[in-house]
Amino acid sequence: MKEIYFNHDGNIDDLVSYLLLLQAPDIKLLGVSAIDADGYIDPAVEACRKMTDRFNLRNDKLTVAKSTSRAVNQFPTEWRTAAYSFNSLPILNEAGKITTPQAKLPAHLDMIDKLKKADKSVILVMTGPLTDLARALDTDPSIENKIAKLYWMGGSLDGHGNVVMVNADGTQEWNAFWDPYAVKRVLESNIDIQMVGLESTEELPLNNKLKLHWASLRRFPAMDLIGQGYSLIVSNPDSQLYLWDVLTTMSALYPQIVETRRVKAKVLTEGLAAGRFEEDKNGREITLVTRANKNLFFNKMDSILERTK
Repeated sequence: MKEIYFNHDGNIDDLVSYLLLLQAPDIKLLGVSAIDADGYIDPAVEACRKMTDRFNLRNDKLTVAKSTSRAVNQFPTEWRTAAYSFNSLPILNEAGKITTPQAKLPAHLDMIDKLKKADKSVILVMTGPLTDLARALDTDPSIENKIAKLYWMGGSLDGHGNVVMVNADGTQEWNAFWDPYAVKRVLESNIDIQMVGLESTEELPLNNKLKLHWASLRRFPAMDLIGQGYSLIVSNPDSQLYLWDVLTTMSALYPQIVETRRVKAKVLTEGLAAGRFEEDKNGREITLVTRANKNLFFNKMDSILERTK
């Protein structure tokens, strides 16, 4: 049975990823923590506590840790507010109370605690910046030996980014740009890393067809929640969004849904290109997701979300 620790940054895709981890069979979720990046941290933590109350299908003993990490470059405010809206959805608030507690330790220390207490090597799933892991490694380097594999949504190796800021050249992906130094620190470790970059999910667009599919299955409470959650995302029709974070999470649960290649890469930490990944023959070897099996991905996702009646 896989044992998993999940660290995320509180936007819709992250919260849907947490929902999948709460409902997935044949795993044990050791812990969850949120960092103040793509979503505001307070509503993100609170939403996770409510989701745990409502959808913790395996009854894992969970607390939700709040990160004290701070940005080198913060996400745009208009992206981050979705966490407040998600936290206000009726399905998460009908109980009128929250039972799942917030963890006593901040996220990077909670991560250390859960890893060291685990019976076996732990899979890390991270769908936000890598800062909490970098801080954990600096605090206690021995945890490296307790990490079976890191599945991370971040970076890009095909030359394009999604950062539009005056202090960036646009070649970076946001999770790497938020804290390039943390990415460098994690790459300096010996942790086995699988990366879902911006180029990894072209088969999985967030479109109206997909939203209608979820709407048709809203008799399942988890489907209803993600349908409501993704309805909060309003984007420019010319700006295509993909299920980056969800693919990262699903590939940790079901490795067979993706194709990969081994690459050697480095991350830049200074100047207008800070946060950019580049292939480098002398760089750190990582596994890059290159393709997703669309049908298998959605079949597995549906089967998880339909488990709660």
